[in-house]
Amino acid sequence: MLNVLADFVGELRAAGLPVSMSEHVDAVRAMRVIDLGERRALRDALAATLVKDGDHLPVFYTAFDVFFADRAAPPAPEQTNDGEPPDGAAGAPGTGQSRGEGAGSSAPLSAEQLADLLYRALRDGDQSALNRGARAAVSRYAGMEPGRPVGGTYYLYRTLRSLELDRLEARLTGEQAAQADELAKRLAHDEARARIENLKRAVERAIREQLVQDRGSNALAKSVRKPLPEDLDIMHANREELAQLERALRSLSRKLATRLARRRRRRRRGPVDLRHTVRRSLSTGGVPLDLRFKPPRPAKPEIVVIADVSGSVASFARFTLHLVHAISSQFSKVRSFVFVDGLDEVTDYFEGVDDPAVAVARINAEADVVAFDGHSDYGRALLSFQERFAKDVTRRTTVLILGDARNNYHQAHAEVLADLRSRARSVFWLNPEPASYWNSGDSIVDQYASYCDRVVECRTLRQLEAFVGDLP
Repeated sequence: MLNVLADFVGELRAAGLPVSMSEHVDAVRAMRVIDLGERRALRDALAATLVKDGDHLPVFYTAFDVFFADRAAPPAPEQTNDGEPPDGAAGAPGTGQSRGEGAGSSAPLSAEQLADLLYRALRDGDQSALNRGARAAVSRYAGMEPGRPVGGTYYLYRTLRSLELDRLEARLTGEQAAQADELAKRLAHDEARARIENLKRAVERAIREQLVQDRGSNALAKSVRKPLPEDLDIMHANREELAQLERALRSLSRKLATRLARRRRRRRRGPVDLRHTVRRSLSTGGVPLDLRFKPPRPAKPEIVVIADVSGSVASFARFTLHLVHAISSQFSKVRSFVFVDGLDEVTDYFEGVDDPAVAVARINAEADVVAFDGHSDYGRALLSFQERFAKDVTRRTTVLILGDARNNYHQAHAEVLADLRSRARSVFWLNPEPASYWNSGDSIVDQYASYCDRVVECRTLRQLEAFVGDLP
């Protein structure tokens, strides 16, 4: 068991969870005082000792299901051609055994018996029977073959398609909603849907159990590993992953604001105070042995954000704008501009708004960012910024440009960025594309890079956190 735990901890670290040696030791101590046969207790004990962030729990649960999967043998394959169990099979009428026990017996259940078993398990909330039914369903419908290099998603799709979940959900809802009012019907529908989701998770666990038996825990863990929310690619995230990113961004904003404030408080020394240093050196014949410093005056920088909000880049701009304004208390001024082929200032959208996501939603609906054909034109946007706002850029200003620098073969007008660089304290370009894609096709990153202090690949919240945390 200790070897399994060591492999499990190694997988968590490979997935990105910060698990220290002392936490590994705590997990071993926790395992000594619980019943290892109680799988739920084992999972909760390991989660309490190894996981520090609730957003990391889905990754933890996936790895746990692989390394601590039930190694019980799967149900026997079908023996008859007509789909009916042989005479005297467990679960058949008149055998003296319950339907729930049939899923774990040597003889398979028919399709009708399996559907009835799952319905009764869902209706009664019997998790044990549901797990047996899920294993029987995988054995009957998934078509798993030892050694076949097929992912679990394929087997999951085949199994769920054969179970006809819509009919099962309607059957669960029908009994409760037949004589109920509208509210009760809605509650019954939501409850039935939640139970169907529980069945899906049970089927997925049953598939993983069989894959572990076939391939081993370490090999399977690599193929089913889920990225942490902070490692998701913002530009290619689906709706569920975007919701995870939103939750992770809120905690990230608080952490960054605290870090920046603490860093400024710790700046205890200002520049050398020459007058006081010379005065202190009189006692040593004019040799400055004791340097004296002026009091620190940690000035907050001004931030100007210029963001491309076209196409898939819009999701990256959305999260960056959200983050910058969430920690705006650590800057003396934050001004935001968005563009496609026209440019509009949206700073006012964030004023008096507690949740920056509300302001970002307004930007998507109201900002005037299309001037011509609606395709990204960085050169035109930079020209517009220079004509209208360049005078506001000073030596205290840090300029952040967000976008992939794909200019649709328009003029780059890199001289505008050169002018901004001469005015500003620093200019940074955050690019959400992989660096290997830069300068391919209509990407003109190199034409702008020489006028930037840094061009940073910034595809995930982890990369965004690292960059914002290092802002001067």
